[in-house]
Amino acid sequence: MPAKIPATVVTGFLGAGKTTLIRHLLQTANGRRLALIINEFGDVGVDGDLLRSCGDATCREEDVVELANGCICCTVADDFIPTIEKLLNRADPPEHIVIETSGLALPKPLVKAFGWPEIRTRVTVDGVITVIDGAAMSEGRFAPDEAALAAQRAADEALDHDSPLEELFEDQLACADMVILNKTDLLDEAGLATVSSDLASQLRPGVKVVKARHGAIDAAVLLGLGAAAEDDLAARPSHHDAEEEHDHDDFESFHVDLGVVSDPDALARKLKPVIEAHDILRLKGFAEVAGKPMRLVVQAVGGRIQHYYDRAWRTEEPRGTTLVVIGERGLDRAAITAALAA
Repeated sequence: MPAKIPATVVTGFLGAGKTTLIRHLLQTANGRRLALIINEFGDVGVDGDLLRSCGDATCREEDVVELANGCICCTVADDFIPTIEKLLNRADPPEHIVIETSGLALPKPLVKAFGWPEIRTRVTVDGVITVIDGAAMSEGRFAPDEAALAAQRAADEALDHDSPLEELFEDQLACADMVILNKTDLLDEAGLATVSSDLASQLRPGVKVVKARHGAIDAAVLLGLGAAAEDDLAARPSHHDAEEEHDHDDFESFHVDLGVVSDPDALARKLKPVIEAHDILRLKGFAEVAGKPMRLVVQAVGGRIQHYYDRAWRTEEPRGTTLVVIGERGLDRAAITAALAA
């Protein structure tokens, strides 16, 4: 029988740097034929479009597939399995498949899907890569601390239950074959040592932590782990193991269309108080800057906001500014839209 095609699952919380990691992977693939499956959260395909514009020969338009009909771990039968079959049945099937999950996806149900009869003899999970925002973890976000949680719960009745964000973080770590501790440039030496120690205490034996800045990890490190994760599910515990189905109704997203931006730095200053006032988890999108032929990428994780030009606007594409807002359910859409448009 022919060898199975390996697939790498890249998971990690919102804004951890998954897309940046994959762009660097593409640039160091050394001609290997890769296919990308991108599970965007929200109604504007920001991540998929960023990967298509990477400017690398391994990043052909037909090799990037977006699944935007919901969380990939919830739409396995409807979206994921048919997509994998189409890739495998191509005249020139990929040598490796890279899957970027949304920041809200549980990795284990996706890995379990590789045991489906339609694909189990043709593709294998080479490894699950979990990307961690080191700066966020150093601030105590998405990292369990039982003593701190106990103190908070005693003082605040609203924390009398487990946070879905905390469970998601733990599930992503528990399923990992490799953890990329990203954004280490935002940590001092003591902070990096603390985060590394905290991570090590939560990982399965043998799972390596690789430190990174701006997701700059070579494809030779990320690909070829040979984990066959679909055959190792019992060693990857999940908070949802006892559940037949799950959902992500705790989160929502919407997009805001704005006009031409006159000053990118002024836009960033404008976004910061809106993000803080409405507890927005993630904000991302593209902006048209007055007098500039290049498209501006805007990425915000908590209070950290980045912007950069990625490519020239194409002749056929509509210009404008579109930002995707992601947060826990209950966002005041009208107030956020009004604040961003003011």
